Amino acid sequence: MIYIFLSACCSVFVSILLKLSKRYEIDTPQAITWNYSIAAALTFLIFRPDVPPLTGNVYSIYMALGILLPSLFIVLALSVRHTGIVRTDIAQRLSLFIPVLAAFLIFNESYSSIKIAAIGMAFIAIIFSIPWQKQTETSNNYWIYPLVVFLGMGIIDILFKQIARMENIPFTSSLLIVFTFAFIISMVYISYHVLTNGVRIRKTNLIAGWILGIFNFGNIFFYLKAHQALSNQPSLVFSSMNIGVILLGSAVGVLIFREKLSRLNYIGIVMALISILIFSLAK
Repeated sequence: MIYIFLSACCSVFVSILLKLSKRYEIDTPQAITWNYSIAAALTFLIFRPDVPPLTGNVYSIYMALGILLPSLFIVLALSVRHTGIVRTDIAQRLSLFIPVLAAFLIFNESYSSIKIAAIGMAFIAIIFSIPWQKQTETSNNYWIYPLVVFLGMGIIDILFKQIARMENIPFTSSLLIVFTFAFIISMVYISYHVLTNGVRIRKTNLIAGWILGIFNFGNIFFYLKAHQALSNQPSLVFSSMNIGVILLGSAVGVLIFREKLSRLNYIGIVMALISILIFSLAK
């Protein structure tokens, strides 16, 4: 469970940096691009992984993640802009349904009444933790953005699980390839805007992106380590990671950003804690 906790901490810190980006006039797409460069560099310098031949199903998983990671972030930004943070947050957290169902339907994890109860409580905790009292006006034409976020986040979780299950390829090699693909694809996107829209590459965005990349690297690294340590219980990793982010994110929001939580939100936090305990017992 320590790997899940460390991954959740890194994930929340990434959210903090993104939350502060507007205040410090950080160009988010540029920061995200440089984030993948430092994440790839850290993977190479720390682990010195060998790069295996990219063929068949392995290559398709790497390419899918390399495209999905930066692309989904762009869709995430569009969803926040056009449908609001609340609807986007709902889409991200409810994406937990996809990998948890995959754990039973694809990865053949055994299920029991206690696991089903924990999953049910986790879903209710996630719904209760959302600040439903906040509302934003939106056009009916923008519903596609949160839908893509919902599907994309779930698919990425499943693909990372597939990487963790590869016994003949070290996961550090997989990380290096995925980060490199994501950086190249992001650079193509940034270069297009530089050439067509006159966007400037700024040192501030570079530094912010590298800081972001360090914690993004930690998030994915510890997440994959958790999947390896709990290879027979992917639903435990899927659910605990999402719930852990909710708990830590709520604490940061209240204590640092002075965000207000409703009674339902606090009930959701308590239920999340209970569901994690149930998952631990189910292990």
